Amino acid sequence: MFKKDPLQIIAFQTYGTSNHLYLRGRAIEDESINLEDRGAFKLLFNAWKRFETDEIKCAKIKIKLGDDKYFYTKTDYKGYFLFEKNVENLNKYINSEGWINLEFSYEKPPLTRIIKSENIFPAEMLVPSTNASFGVISDIDDTILHTGLTSVLKWRVLINTLLTSAGRRLPLDGAPEFYHLLHQGKTGQEANPIFYVSHSPWNLYRYLEYFLKKNKFPKGPIILRSFPRPFSSNTKEEKPQKYKEIVNILKTYPELRFILIGDIGEHDPKIYLEIATKYPKRIAAIYLRHVNDKRKKEYVIQLYKNFDNIPVLLIETKQQALSHARNNGFIK
Repeated sequence: MFKKDPLQIIAFQTYGTSNHLYLRGRAIEDESINLEDRGAFKLLFNAWKRFETDEIKCAKIKIKLGDDKYFYTKTDYKGYFLFEKNVENLNKYINSEGWINLEFSYEKPPLTRIIKSENIFPAEMLVPSTNASFGVISDIDDTILHTGLTSVLKWRVLINTLLTSAGRRLPLDGAPEFYHLLHQGKTGQEANPIFYVSHSPWNLYRYLEYFLKKNKFPKGPIILRSFPRPFSSNTKEEKPQKYKEIVNILKTYPELRFILIGDIGEHDPKIYLEIATKYPKRIAAIYLRHVNDKRKKEYVIQLYKNFDNIPVLLIETKQQALSHARNNGFIK
């Protein structure tokens, strides 16, 4: 009989307010993936383990806040859970960096299963500083991390994702510096929140979290997506998941304007334009990183040619982005 892997809970970094909890996570078996592994075989094996997950369905999860508050939720058929609740006076739990620390645990774990970390899995939720003058919502793929989404037949995506460890992936030129300046704002003390919203699946959460931390990007919530069910399809009226997640952030912080950062390679230009058209007073600027594709560049230029309500920049160099941000009062 095969030995079963230990149970774990992956806590996704989320965001909320001083009176609203918004928590996400996933209960799965721990495959012990080493994000620094090298060598084609190990990397392919890790990639297989990352997507061939053994989720813990319908598990009761206990949420601990401080020393005196407990909440409960349950995982779905894929092991995911999303917990929302209005809770008064969360300010006392916020640390100096704007994060609330919590703990997830299994309420009634199977007696025959081993649980890592003694059934304590740290979680964090961001509450933006009152000093923030704006927020940043950024894509990841080909915006701060080269993935090859624009390459022919997507072959670079396969090589970068399956055959390159998270520790060896490099950010696009100047991205960490630019994001830290945006985080600090014009005064250098604003602590503007950074939200990383990507079309990548939740299976890559720890991979991307490790990449952001190793390359010293500002810490922020990471919002990915679930794989669609087999044979399911969106209706024409249904908005993309990325659109929904961005709108949810806008609604969570109605007094905050946002800079949207993406690339011209996939769906960002259209999604960002639709959001800026619907919420014109909420979007401070749109930055779209240029990719080496003349056809797509011309498409974006035409898409935005009659849109002059909000600053829009196609970024080709880091100096161009820094200069534009300074001229618009986003950084010092």
